[in-house]
Amino acid sequence: MRGIRQSSVRLSLMASVLLLLTTAGWSQQPSLRWLGTLPGGGWSRANGVSADGSVVVGWATNAAGQWRAFRWTAAGGMQDLGTLPGGYGSAAYGVSADGAVVVGWAENAAGYDRAFRWMAAGGMQDLGTLGGRESWAYGVSADGSVVVGGAHNAAGRDRAFRWTAAGGMQDLGTLGGRESWASGVSADGAVVVGWAYNAAGNWHAFRWTAAGGMQDLGTLSGGDWSFAYGVSADGLVVVGWAYAAGRYRAFRWTEVGGMEDLNIIYASLLTDGSILEGAFAISPDGRYIVGRGYNAATRRLEAFLLDTGFPLHGDVDRNGCVDDADLLAVLFAFGGRGYRNEDLNWDGIIDGADLLVVLFHFGSGC
Repeated sequence: MRGIRQSSVRLSLMASVLLLLTTAGWSQQPSLRWLGTLPGGGWSRANGVSADGSVVVGWATNAAGQWRAFRWTAAGGMQDLGTLPGGYGSAAYGVSADGAVVVGWAENAAGYDRAFRWMAAGGMQDLGTLGGRESWAYGVSADGSVVVGGAHNAAGRDRAFRWTAAGGMQDLGTLGGRESWASGVSADGAVVVGWAYNAAGNWHAFRWTAAGGMQDLGTLSGGDWSFAYGVSADGLVVVGWAYAAGRYRAFRWTEVGGMEDLNIIYASLLTDGSILEGAFAISPDGRYIVGRGYNAATRRLEAFLLDTGFPLHGDVDRNGCVDDADLLAVLFAFGGRGYRNEDLNWDGIIDGADLLVVLFHFGSGC
């Protein structure tokens, strides 16, 4: 009986590997995919991406010229998520790790923009304000429980907020100026990114934590303004856009590299005349980046999905090689819960599926 059970386990593992081979469709090379528009619409912009890159959210114009929040999958294309009852337009800016929870803003029946939280079963939920009339949600934690964005306070100023069901909206302050916006949040809800006025009156990208408050991330060389929109699960990689040398430029920020222009890093993927104008979200592991750019082939502004090729699938320690160290990291963390680097499929638990990711890609990059 014991031998039968062991054989059954081996067969189960083999079946899982075959499933990965046939369904994952992972590529270790950088790639770029344009997502098109809603039927009859003129343009689109991507603002959020699920953990595995299979679900993208954003906003696009429809045939009537209205702004509409969308949820995109390769199989189903762009799905129009509608608006709040009586409203005219909507926009999606964030999506949970599994692609099930979408956040953004939508116009209500009174004509005011309100932050929303959307799920297929329940539709749109209005999240309220900071005492003013309007609010906008831009980011959501991996499990969908923490939402960030901007809202009017009682004085009518726009302020970055962090929302939970238990605590409601928390005002995150500024960089010395009067206003701020939050647009992205780490997997556990602890790190928030966005932009705020500094004392000199310029918008600068920020990275916020409860312990350290707002950190000014600076700008690209030659520029005065920057805006952070997305952050990796661990809170260490930030993406957004900056205005420099007379153009809007998508950037990626890390503590080691600072702010880097994606058009320079991935110039080989861009045809002549195409440009990545803004990066608005990044996948939990930091590999996939989505945003908007000018597609010279179609001569229009379009959403983009950038696969940076790093980290390699299964590369837990981010050293460019899937090896014994990555295998041991998953084994030692096996059974643990929470969104972390060992959770390679970002489903909230470290289990056999994560182990198979390492085994399937073992030796890559080494």
